[in-house]
Amino acid sequence: MFEVSAQECRVIPVSKTKAPYSYWISTPENYNADTTVDWPVIVFLHGRSLSGTDLNLVKKYGVIAEIEKGRRFPAIVLAPQVQSGESWNPDKVVACIEEIKKKFRVDTMCISITGMSLGGYGTLHTAGKYPEKFCAAAAFCGGGNAKDACNLALLPVWIAHGKKDEKVPFGESYEIANRIEMCSGEQMIFTVFENANHGALEKLFRSEELYSFLLGNKKGQAHYFPEFNKGKLIK
Repeated sequence: MFEVSAQECRVIPVSKTKAPYSYWISTPENYNADTTVDWPVIVFLHGRSLSGTDLNLVKKYGVIAEIEKGRRFPAIVLAPQVQSGESWNPDKVVACIEEIKKKFRVDTMCISITGMSLGGYGTLHTAGKYPEKFCAAAAFCGGGNAKDACNLALLPVWIAHGKKDEKVPFGESYEIANRIEMCSGEQMIFTVFENANHGALEKLFRSEELYSFLLGNKKGQAHYFPEFNKGKLIK
């Protein structure tokens, strides 16, 4: 497990940033304790229900919600918001990352990305287009582009989906997982939750495994997968 400290969240409105998305940024409380330290980054992409122009929606579930509840990470957390009716654009997600790299001390070898539903698609689309940017990707109840599969095979990927998902077909994750495996995807784990519906996988953001996976990987080093709860949801 990772030793962590208190965090603070602050909103960067789109009117005050050159990035294409407005976003939450969270830094560890001890970020300024040593100005020579570069920090890992966790990028969180929300699902469609949190889309819009009210950034407070992004606090409803996921990584920012965990911080709001008192969870702490030894990392900078970036949580952008996509507008209603839009899908995540990999170029725009990366533009947000590039902006925070200019403003914060970022360990570019340790940038990970995760998301659920629409954010699950966004996670695999972004990591699939820019695999060189990320050390790990975790996508829940989403899907991906077949053309990105061999790029996704280049980095550690955790895909999870419930078989009783009523909003995003289980086959969406199954198909991209198979495609990645065909590209010698030895760095991928696909977790199937036999009795889980769409919303049930939100609980994965409360797990230890997710953050151990995201923060335990670094570009250029052997990939790391924690002991996942073999198809059992966290209570």
